[in-house]
Amino acid sequence: AGTLAVMTPDFRMIAEVILFSEGFRDAKALSLKITQLFKLSSEQLSAQDHYDFGMRALKSILVMAGGLKRNSGGLPEEYTLIRACRDSNIPKFVAEDIPLFRGIMSDLFPGIELPDHDYGELQQAIDHQIQSRSLVHVPTYNTKITQLYETLVVRHGVMLVGLTGSGKTVARDVMRDALGHLREQETANTFCQRVQQYSLNPKSIAYGELYGAVDAFTGEWIDGVCALLAKVCVADTSPDVKWIVFDGPVDTLWIESMNSVLDDSKPLCLDNGVRIKLPDTVRMLFEVQDLAVASPATTSRCGMVYMNPADL
Repeated sequence: AGTLAVMTPDFRMIAEVILFSEGFRDAKALSLKITQLFKLSSEQLSAQDHYDFGMRALKSILVMAGGLKRNSGGLPEEYTLIRACRDSNIPKFVAEDIPLFRGIMSDLFPGIELPDHDYGELQQAIDHQIQSRSLVHVPTYNTKITQLYETLVVRHGVMLVGLTGSGKTVARDVMRDALGHLREQETANTFCQRVQQYSLNPKSIAYGELYGAVDAFTGEWIDGVCALLAKVCVADTSPDVKWIVFDGPVDTLWIESMNSVLDDSKPLCLDNGVRIKLPDTVRMLFEVQDLAVASPATTSRCGMVYMNPADL
């Protein structure tokens, strides 16, 4: 057997090529800053199971920055990149890491202060849903709901991480109803569509009941809950967005089988060899307390929103 050389990919060069492909002129300088931001963040911020500063996270930020650049109407390139970094990273940080991250950002991009983003009609729809549920208007919690929106825009796999009682389910339900409300109002924002939600607890059933298994007596394949939901979503060709929500603890057995779905190509691969290609209208949401047993392969594929009970 011959020897095999393995080398670490050059993140800066990859970032430069992606930035050029997204239409950035100053790609070389910006790629250096963004890779430094990731390097310093991974070294200086606290070690959390749901943090990921790998290539997938970097690519999602650069693609988001490209989208912002095209829709910004001549905003400086640094501003679009800073906003993409802020909107993609701040949602997943625990409270004590946010000032550290902002400090790293101000060191790398000195003298640039971004105004807070005005969510306009979306914020009004969120406020309306909070009021209709007779909930208290808490600005920090409102921010978490808009962060969930930002994460849903760039990732089709999203994890709401936080202790029981931190407001994960309410944030998801408010966002679902706010998006549906805006669609009824015929908003110009194409991302706002009516949401069909399918919720299940993956730990309440066996692995075979979740994905599917061969019947021991008849030898026939029987689809599991997840496979059946995927087929329902594929059969529905309406513009409605479908959320498949896994509300329960993560374990290595069931979450690893989700890795293919969380890729850009989105195929659900079953044990009988069938591949179900999910449409772009499908989002996978996970409500978890922690990701202590999830592998980096899973956490790197998902957008994270950390729900801090202190925000309530």
